[in-house]
Amino acid sequence: MIFHCFSAFKTSTTSNLHLFSISSCGPMGGIVIWLLGGACCFIAEPMAKISRALISVSDKSGLVPLAQTLVNAGIQVISTGGTAKALQAAGLEVTELSVYTGFPEMLDGRVKTLHPKVHGGLLYIRGNAAHEASVAEHQVEAIDLVVVNLYPFKATVVKPDVTLEEAIENIDIGGSSMLRSAAKNHRSVTVVIDPADYDLVGEQVRTSGGTTLELRQRLAAKVYARTAAYDRAIATFLGQSFGEGELPEQLEVSVPRVQALRYGENPHQKAALYGGFDDYFSQLHGKALSYNNILDLTAAASLIAEFTDFPPTLAILKHTNPCGVGQGRSLSDAWDKAFATDQQSPFGGIIVSNCILDAPCAEAISEIFSEMIVAPDFAADALAILTKKKNLRLLKMHKLPNQKAGLQIRSVGAGSYLAQEIDDYLVPEGELKVVTKRAPSDAELAAMKFGWRVVKHVKSNAIVYAGSDWMLGVGAGQMSRVDSSRIAVWKAGEAKLSLQGSVVCSEAFFSFADGLIAAAEAGATAAIQPGGSIRDQEVIDAANERGVAMVFTGSRHFRH
Repeated sequence: MIFHCFSAFKTSTTSNLHLFSISSCGPMGGIVIWLLGGACCFIAEPMAKISRALISVSDKSGLVPLAQTLVNAGIQVISTGGTAKALQAAGLEVTELSVYTGFPEMLDGRVKTLHPKVHGGLLYIRGNAAHEASVAEHQVEAIDLVVVNLYPFKATVVKPDVTLEEAIENIDIGGSSMLRSAAKNHRSVTVVIDPADYDLVGEQVRTSGGTTLELRQRLAAKVYARTAAYDRAIATFLGQSFGEGELPEQLEVSVPRVQALRYGENPHQKAALYGGFDDYFSQLHGKALSYNNILDLTAAASLIAEFTDFPPTLAILKHTNPCGVGQGRSLSDAWDKAFATDQQSPFGGIIVSNCILDAPCAEAISEIFSEMIVAPDFAADALAILTKKKNLRLLKMHKLPNQKAGLQIRSVGAGSYLAQEIDDYLVPEGELKVVTKRAPSDAELAAMKFGWRVVKHVKSNAIVYAGSDWMLGVGAGQMSRVDSSRIAVWKAGEAKLSLQGSVVCSEAFFSFADGLIAAAEAGATAAIQPGGSIRDQEVIDAANERGVAMVFTGSRHFRH
């Protein structure tokens, strides 16, 4: 039983509440207990009976079984347009909304549910004498259940050829209004926006003819979450269309929880995954994904997106940093190059490829322990090899995450957030500026283009030594750029790889000549960097003295 106490009365001699009288009250079958001094408690039955339902949906999945349950329970079903036709085609008795309200749909359907008989029937407080008198006077009947889902605005605006007029026509007005009215009056009205809730609502109607207050509260909360997200999508689209720009005036994030995770970065941290993850990836095998797996997966997908139109390319990442990237005539060849860069770090790492993972590559990969392998698809014989490892996570990447579809958002504490556009920029070859006496050779230019795509995905300070089709050494996340270069040289030495004739790639400018000098001493014959330091000329002079060809990109790629 649910108790709603309006006030409490207590005598001076006892702490017990004394009953004065008991009487029934309200259409929900509750009772009122009158207390000494005029105070009372209303005890409401938790079940709200349903006599009339209004259904209007764009997504008709699962609709007919729910409507059949309602009809079988003797509930009058009111419906509109295409929804009414779908239910009638299924042989169900439906009252057209225009018949119920006595007013026809108008303005091409823009006005059909915006009517006092609809919103009055949803909003009036059952048991409130003034409300009851008002609806009786105006012949407004109770609507106890609303089943509505909204026009597909998000699905409309992501279409590449969508027009502003088409987007505006897919802004739902009547549906949003009914949902909000019903959710506000959830003490008496059941509101359903998600087809996933049809079965639960149908089961309660079958067994009791109504729904519990607990369910109505949960469904009402879901409605306001969905309508808030819907309005946010509209505001974002219109803001961009009307010239507000990519960054909104008000930042709001509201996405559904996809799954709870065992824990966050560490076992003492709770975590969950939100958003449209399943639109891009599906897990084919292995243990459930962890928080850290998803961070690595995101970094892997972002990196491999740089090589969509390239020969077979494979990358190995550890803690979101690439520790090996290679290209070849086959994926096995690409694997050999990527693994050769660092044969220690890949253990427990993430492997990602830009093409279907085949059996020869699967055989090579299976020689080491990996946390996860990501590919556009897996050949059947490759799956047979890799699924022998019970815990190895295999993910199919249906499509590369659309880098222009959203913002990169970070929490910075104190309820504050940073938002920025995704860094999807890559300097066109024609905008590379040769700043040294010697221009790079064709081979050096090819290595520059390859290495520049990789270094932008390495944590700052970042240094990559590259050949034309593989990464030879990498230094990541150091406080000093020289230290990053030293680590990259050391890692290449550990792997017994020569840096003679390599290209050094720096995601930010060389602040001093020492970074360029260290690279030249390691064997680099060319360098690519943004430029823009007050000591650029010193760096250029050092390059000229050593015969190093250097180009400026004019763009940096910090990654913190």
